Amino acid sequence: MDQIVLIGYFLSLTILFVFGLHGFVMIFYHYKYGHKTPVSKEKLNEDSMVTIQLPLYNEMYVVERLINSVCQIDYPKDKMEIQVLDDSNDETTSIVAKAVEAKKKEGFDISHIRRGSREGFKAGALKEGMKVAKGEYIAIFDADFIPQKEFLKKTLSYFTDDKVGMVQTRWEHLNGDYSIITKAQALALDGHFVIEQNVRNKSGFFINFNGTGGVWRKKCIEEAGNWHADTLTEDLDLSYRAQLMGWRFVFLKDFTSPAELPAEINALKNQQFRWTKGAVETAKKILPLVWKSKIPLRVKLQSTFHLTNNLVFPFILLAAILNVPLIFIKNSGSHEAYFAIMSLFVMASVSSFMFYLYSQKEIRTDWRKKIVLFPLFLAGSMGLAVNNSRAVFEGLMNRKSEFVRTPKFKQESDKDSFVGNKYLSKKIGFSVYVETILAVYCLIGLFSSIYFLELASIPFQILFFLGFAFMSYTSIKHTLATK
Repeated sequence: MDQIVLIGYFLSLTILFVFGLHGFVMIFYHYKYGHKTPVSKEKLNEDSMVTIQLPLYNEMYVVERLINSVCQIDYPKDKMEIQVLDDSNDETTSIVAKAVEAKKKEGFDISHIRRGSREGFKAGALKEGMKVAKGEYIAIFDADFIPQKEFLKKTLSYFTDDKVGMVQTRWEHLNGDYSIITKAQALALDGHFVIEQNVRNKSGFFINFNGTGGVWRKKCIEEAGNWHADTLTEDLDLSYRAQLMGWRFVFLKDFTSPAELPAEINALKNQQFRWTKGAVETAKKILPLVWKSKIPLRVKLQSTFHLTNNLVFPFILLAAILNVPLIFIKNSGSHEAYFAIMSLFVMASVSSFMFYLYSQKEIRTDWRKKIVLFPLFLAGSMGLAVNNSRAVFEGLMNRKSEFVRTPKFKQESDKDSFVGNKYLSKKIGFSVYVETILAVYCLIGLFSSIYFLELASIPFQILFFLGFAFMSYTSIKHTLATK
């Protein structure tokens, strides 16, 4: 039995080590290519027709804010078409109808597009809008975004030649300081955008459209096969299909699209589940095409890391489970050489810390205050292991599920609350019970580490305990608050 535990733990740490050290790779490319800046046109001719698509499903709290902000974008009215792609089945539809009618009277070319079903979910709605879109370019905003007035003038200036297929802006956070939950998300997303997206783009690797806050060339979407609904991350799927055909993308680190982060834990878990499962589905679909293509080996390797990094979650979960018996195995007096070798795996944590440190230093003047949240972010990532591991397994097993949207709360200040939001989950999921059991289990592991004076394992036992305890407690608390 000891051998099985040791082999399982070593396998888990090896996988986490490989993916963790990739942070050092990103930092290396950051130093090598960080000085490069995207090339833009000196002067933008405002004669290109643009279609702005707003895909919606039950967004009664934020849809009016979205439509108002889009109509404030500084671009000629006669060159801007707005499609409100409304699949809602609640009060959202009447709110949209009134807002659209009001904007039409103000001279906007805006349409309220309704389908008979949610077939294909967001991908289906976008594809439906494409059928009648007038624009040469297609901009997309989710309901929780408030685009800046300069959005179109800024992004369109980076379509410098006919092979630029998409321009993506960096997300900024309207409620990034609202709570521990939003602060941890802001840190995670900054790492993705400032290092991953930015560095990959400058280094010549593939990046992805993030589903919102970006502009596509319509021809690029069409030539890449249009939107597909066979994964939960239609944006990642189309991005890779387009780039494999030779289309180039541009990422703008220094121009942002403000958006609201989910402050309620069950909403966050649903979002993370969709992103994780969709990425696994996309990896299964796209990776064979990547390795059959004629792109450089370095791009194939980076694409593989990019598309498979969510596979770490089952191994995080396995490491959490095996951590406890490992304490007793180590104190039986055997396998000393083995444990000495495993101590090297702490480098993966150092790599992750450096990754997020550089992302904060790049864009925040108060980066010291932000990076101290790293342990909480790490604990949160561990706590999500149950939720996201289920997403990984469902993706691997081709188990299809509904596109569960992330509820929006219209939180623009610390005083705004999500309590009473009609879209929030009102039942406690099975995974919460698993998280509660694991929290107690890891607490036993923490006490055992203290008893045996296993000082090196104590920080990780604390992080696992805090992660699972926070997820379970907050899930229950937020669910009860909505009843």
